Amino acid sequence: MAAAVLLTGACGATPSGPAPNLPDALPSASVGAHTQHPATTPPASHSPAASAPTPLPASVLRNAPTTAGPWQLVFADDFDGSQLNTDDWVTCYDWNDNGCTNAGHRELEWYLPEQVSLSGGALLLSAREQPTYGSDGKLHPWVSGMVSTGRSYWDGTPQYTLTYGYIAAAIQVPAQQGMFPSFWLMPSASRSTPPEIDIMEGIQSTDTMQMTLHWRDPATGQDTHSAERYGPVDYPSGYHVFAVDWEPNAITWYIDGIARYRVTDTAHIPRVPMEILLNLAVGFPNSPPADVHSAQMKVDWVRAWQH
Repeated sequence: MAAAVLLTGACGATPSGPAPNLPDALPSASVGAHTQHPATTPPASHSPAASAPTPLPASVLRNAPTTAGPWQLVFADDFDGSQLNTDDWVTCYDWNDNGCTNAGHRELEWYLPEQVSLSGGALLLSAREQPTYGSDGKLHPWVSGMVSTGRSYWDGTPQYTLTYGYIAAAIQVPAQQGMFPSFWLMPSASRSTPPEIDIMEGIQSTDTMQMTLHWRDPATGQDTHSAERYGPVDYPSGYHVFAVDWEPNAITWYIDGIARYRVTDTAHIPRVPMEILLNLAVGFPNSPPADVHSAQMKVDWVRAWQH
């Protein structure tokens, strides 16, 4: 088995959506002016009170990207069956060995396939306090669930990858503290990061979500990133749609159909095939409170369009 790497974090019709409805002051990172934040120190949140556009419901955003264009649906899962579609998804990182974890974050969970299920038309990623020895020889206090379009084992073939596109998911994050729900993209060929596009991360908060781009600094070789947080919003109360429009000249993050962050420095934009991941990590950067013993992340649907 390869060592775990350090991580931070159906074709269809040709729909076209309305022009983007942007806030007056859309946070942006550009050449020489990007914001760098240590992973354990999230940036300040951007308040929804400052933005006039009205969020769109998940049922509308399921049909087409927010941005206009000749989009074609290239990947979709509504999780309507009784079992996970293993033609599209695996339940670990590429270094799967009877489970896995993210060693770089020193997270508390060991990911197991039984923590992934489908119910009521949704994907359920379930975390539970249950001390478990992993194949890494360590005792992990929690078990949890994740899905990826990557490989089921190190030398396998990825289930699905894409380079550029509009990638979206309707997600209900858990209300419990100490959880780290994420929706993100990582390189398929290298199976390591950076680069990395974090479409949504719930870091130290359930009402403020973070959007992040990671790249490798050409001078130092270190992971460098630019990020913005959006909240407060009662994200655990229902499904919210998190999306990214990944283009060669810009990356724009959307929450409920409204653009909330943009990076336009083309030197930092990934240009490699990426895997799609959704996971419910535990204990990064802080352990759950003593009275929290379980949590669940729900995903109503996942979509990807390209043009």
